[in-house]
Amino acid sequence: MRTCLSDAVAPSVWKASRRVLERCGVQVRVPRAQTCCSQPAWTTGQADQARAVARHTLEVFAGPEEVVVPSGSCAGMVVHAYPEMFRGHPEEETALDLARRTIELTQFLQKHDLDPGPGTSGPVTMHDSCHMLRVMHESASPREALTRAGCELREMHGTDRCCGFGGVFSITFPELSARLGEEKARAAVESGAPEVVSCDLGCLMHVAGVAHRRGIPLRARHIAEVLDG
Repeated sequence: MRTCLSDAVAPSVWKASRRVLERCGVQVRVPRAQTCCSQPAWTTGQADQARAVARHTLEVFAGPEEVVVPSGSCAGMVVHAYPEMFRGHPEEETALDLARRTIELTQFLQKHDLDPGPGTSGPVTMHDSCHMLRVMHESASPREALTRAGCELREMHGTDRCCGFGGVFSITFPELSARLGEEKARAAVESGAPEVVSCDLGCLMHVAGVAHRRGIPLRARHIAEVLDG
């Protein structure tokens, strides 16, 4: 599943994800008809609009295959919100089926014990996105993937703290969002790693943007790009 951000802003992320999976021997199909998972509408209380978009996703990803998502946020939306969204609706069983088949990229690698081989070596620090950590309840699989790729993982202080992006949160509370982003960027630099890595592109765009505006020397890359090498 391509995410909206990787599709529109950073196609390198979903393309890297595909290459990583194919290197592991996985046959990958990327449906051209897919669109948004409906998270923006759902999180702003537009339930009917969210269901309309999500119904299309149910149709596009019908079938027995696992749906791999290079985003803890979008994966979490399908895995946890879709069952709630369609509870009592005709699509309830279809939503539950898709939720069972959907998994984040590094979780998929860990689940099937897949090793894409050497990626980008060198020191990196890991930012645990809120949805990956608190919705998908995952922090081990990305670290295992980075270690397998040959990275030296330097943990930052407060890796589990929000970066301030939070989708519409960054629009509704821009000053607080920017302050949290700066704290995250400075914590990443203090780890001694020149690059911050995460499973969610939105977090990385936010932290990288704040770092650029504040003159903080920090690179940011999605974990799929690091694993791709």
